[in-house]
This record gives sequence, structure tokens and C-alpha cells, in this order.
Amino acid sequence: MPYPYCIEEINSRIKSDPAAFAAECEAIYSRKVMEAAGMIKERAEFSSVVFLSGPSGSGKTTTALKICSALENLGIKAATVSLDKYYLPASRESAPLQENGELDLESPFCLDLDLLNSHFRSLDKGEEVIIPHFSFKLQARDPAKHKPMRLGRGEIVIFEGIHALNDMLCGEHPDAFKLYISARSDIEKDGKILFKRTWTRLLRRIVRDENFRGTGASETLKMWANVREGEKKYISPFKHKADILFDSAMPYEVSILKHFAQPALAGIPGESDRFEEMQDLLLALGEFEEMDTSFVPLESILREFIGGGAYKY
Repeated sequence: MPYPYCIEEINSRIKSDPAAFAAECEAIYSRKVMEAAGMIKERAEFSSVVFLSGPSGSGKTTTALKICSALENLGIKAATVSLDKYYLPASRESAPLQENGELDLESPFCLDLDLLNSHFRSLDKGEEVIIPHFSFKLQARDPAKHKPMRLGRGEIVIFEGIHALNDMLCGEHPDAFKLYISARSDIEKDGKILFKRTWTRLLRRIVRDENFRGTGASETLKMWANVREGEKKYISPFKHKADILFDSAMPYEVSILKHFAQPALAGIPGESDRFEEMQDLLLALGEFEEMDTSFVPLESILREFIGGGAYKY
């Protein structure tokens, strides 16, 4: 289990030299990425496919892209594919249901599992596959955006998504390298938890949804209970299969997210889901020194949530 961060040290470092603090946090993250890339390279002769899983808001997409860049630096051509591209149209006739009768959109059965496993096998053999593209706006596949893929000898593809370590996917491919990523560090004050690790992921998602998906904080909170239930049922039980448990939390990030999150959370009406908890979160945010986003590198995982980064999502 990662060590908790300390609010007193975070604030002290921000006051004294925020640029150096941000650079140090990012350097630690980069070392984790390089370690993962090195281990993937060692396993490359056994499988061309890598699985990267983690719950919502864990930074899977950026981390997968950063690992690809690290692999390129090691002389290995690499690509990433989001499992979201393999979603199936959601309908009451085909999609799994929750106990309350609502569609269970967190279930792995929302993915085209047969096509995925077929593609994993074909890519390992060096055969060409056609990667689909699922449009969530249209709730259908968009053939105009389908892309062919074939791996050359020694090349790697990272499949990233919440269900990547589920037995229905990686179970048939035991030689593939596996990563599990999540924000796994709490932040303490006077030896007690001030800011829970799950709040870090929730904050990331609230900021991202508000910035890029037109979804306000109240709407994100309505979905969060189902998201968390899905994590407990479909994601966490498989994290022990990972070759690496990757902590994506960085000590300086709450001080960056604070600028975006405070106004979003302050606008939540009293009747909203988890209102009281969000008031506690707001109080905790008040303990953090704020940092300007200019200290965040363009390749940082935080750019996945605040925008303005070097990667295209």
C-alpha cells in the first residue's frame, strides 16, 4: 500500500518552490512509467498485447500513452487502443440489467468480448484486424472511423480500459503483461485522513466532465454511485492479476484541481446526491494551497482532466 501524503508538506513545498515541487512529482511518475516500460519490454517476446486496467478517473489513457512513448525510447514501436471502441449499443434487449431494472452500463458484457478476444489472438499472430470505433453520441459503431492494425515483430499494443484485467478478457491470454492503475494514496493532516484517495478520482472526473463533456458536478455525482458499485463488482476483484499496481496520485494535484473543482462543487444544490459528503470535500479543499496550472507539464496525467495537454484523446 502506498504511503499517504502529508498536507503540511504539500503546502510547505508549494509556498517555497511550486515549480520544483511539480517537477519532482512528475519525475517520480515518469520513473514509474519507465519501470513499467522496461518490464513490458522484457515480456514482449511472449505476448504483443498488454492489458492496462483501472477505475474511472485513474488516468489510464494518459498513462498508456506515456508508456508507449517510453517504449519508443527503448526502441519498441507501440500503440494504444481503448476498450471503449468495442462497446456494443445499449438496449434493454441486449445489455445486462442491474437489480433495480436499470441498464448496467458498468458491466463487461457491454463490450464485444468475442471480437476483442479474437483481435488479441490475431494481433499476437501478426495478423491484421480492424479496430472498430463506437460512437457514444450515436450509440452505434461508426465504420468511417474503423482502423486497420497489424503488429510487426516485437511491436506492442496496449489495450486500456476498466475491464482489461477481467478474466473474460485477459484470462485467455496469460502471457500478456498486465497493469492496474488507480489513485491509491490518501492525504493526511496530523496523522488522520484529510482527503480520501477516492476523492482524488472523483475530483478528476468532476473537472473533466465539466470541462469536456458538458456534464455538471451534480450529474457526475448521480452516476458516481453506479460507477463505484461497478468498480467493486467488475474491476477491483481482478487487480491482483496485475504485474504492476500503479499509483497515479501525485502530491501536488489536488492543489491544481482545486481551482476547477471549488466552483463546480459550490454550485451543487442541497438535494443533490452526496451533498453532505461534497461539503466535507469542499472543506478539505480549503486546506490546500492553490497552484497555477502553468506548473503542469503538457505531458502530465493531469492534463487528461484539466486540458491543454500534448496528447489527443
